[in-house]
Amino acid sequence: MAVNGTDVTSIPHSEAACLARQGPDVLTLVVGSDISRFPNTPRPTCRGYLHKRTHSGLLKGWRKRWFVLKHDGTLHYYKHKKDEGKCRPLEVTKLEGSEIGVDTTLGKPFVFRCVPQSGNRIFYFCATSNQEMKRWLEAMDKAIHPLNQNHVWVDVTMHNISLPPLAIKNPECLGLLHQLDRNKDVWVQHYCILKDGCLYFYASIRSNSALGGIYLQGYTVYEQTHNSRRCIIELRPPSEEFKTFYLSAGSAAENKRWITALKTSINKWLPLHQAIQDFMSRPLEETRM
Repeated sequence: MAVNGTDVTSIPHSEAACLARQGPDVLTLVVGSDISRFPNTPRPTCRGYLHKRTHSGLLKGWRKRWFVLKHDGTLHYYKHKKDEGKCRPLEVTKLEGSEIGVDTTLGKPFVFRCVPQSGNRIFYFCATSNQEMKRWLEAMDKAIHPLNQNHVWVDVTMHNISLPPLAIKNPECLGLLHQLDRNKDVWVQHYCILKDGCLYFYASIRSNSALGGIYLQGYTVYEQTHNSRRCIIELRPPSEEFKTFYLSAGSAAENKRWITALKTSINKWLPLHQAIQDFMSRPLEETRM
């Protein structure tokens, strides 16, 4: 959580209240929660019409429904496509741990089944083609085995890389940074955008897309000195298998601005289990509501 750009998750409530009183009349509150609520989130991993087999109600058989598979591994379905985003889904099913596969027992082509981990219900779906069935099975497999797939933030990073810099809404920091090319020992200038724990590099502010992006969750930010004269920002990875990055903003003041923004951006997007652990480890008086 941040108030006017300042992370307040690690300070006592009294200090946060004092900080708020010192600010302007209108305060901006940012809560680091579900990334899907923020701009530039990619579309659901899979969506489209499927026929769903039903045994309930007066009509038994196959009903055409609009299905949406989201990045959190839940499958939503609606009566019509137009209902998505406007009406509550008819049902939401958590796919993690489910068993999926092609089914040939019902005498129809392009049928596949899903057996959720909890409960004894089996879902049967019918696609319009073998290619469509394969698309859904691949998407569901990724949702069922999230530990074998890239984190959703990696998907967000790849989506934002395709955007021009001005299309990334509400950046946490932006400006020119020099990156050290360690192979050539030269500093290369980029226009950079920091958003939700990801740092995007552009050739210039007029670029149509990013040259690349760094997913920074787990990285630690340090201020170092290079060749005894240039102050640099060291982005140290959580393990040796990842690359260490060296950046420089050109001045001590700009370096500090970027360091503060990088630390805030990384820290506010803690994994849920770590956020809960950090909260539970605080003194009792700090966790009382």
